[in-house]
Amino acid sequence: MNAEEEKPSIVTWPNGLTALRALGIPLFIYLALVPESDVWAIIVLAIGGATDYFDGKLARALGQESKLGEIMDPTIDRLYIVSTLIVLVIREAVPLWLVIVLVARDAFLAVIAAILAIKKKPPLTVTFLGKAATFNLLYAFPFLLLALNTSWIGTAAFIFGWAFALWGVALYLATGVSYFLSALKTIRV
Repeated sequence: MNAEEEKPSIVTWPNGLTALRALGIPLFIYLALVPESDVWAIIVLAIGGATDYFDGKLARALGQESKLGEIMDPTIDRLYIVSTLIVLVIREAVPLWLVIVLVARDAFLAVIAAILAIKKKPPLTVTFLGKAATFNLLYAFPFLLLALNTSWIGTAAFIFGWAFALWGVALYLATGVSYFLSALKTIRV
């Protein structure tokens, strides 16, 4: 086996899809805040959510899983969540407590990830429940943005948005505890 075969490439279709997903973040912020084009902003979020699902599937199907992808995927997920929350707070679609809870969980896990890195332990692995929590939140946000509409569509979106948001927050906190316990076990080994 030569050196080229041993070193995986970072230029892969899944990583390209993940990078493309990252470009949706500033586009979403612009669309939601400047022209307040909520439908277009929601479309960007939907595409971001879909590509989040497909980049992992594609990586596994093509055998192109990479350390870069493992780092980029959850990082971009967090950036989507934080940027969307900021937009929703600015637009007064969600209360500040929601942002504080989600950002505090991510900040805590960032500290845990740094401790693992310092101790030269493997990084936290995203679990199915962690993905489910993220998906629930990413489903909730477009509905909560759409809930700003004063028609019956806004009312329905409010109900769906908060159903996904509360379930997502519960899973987000539960997986935060799970990741913490997993990290403790890893550090002790």
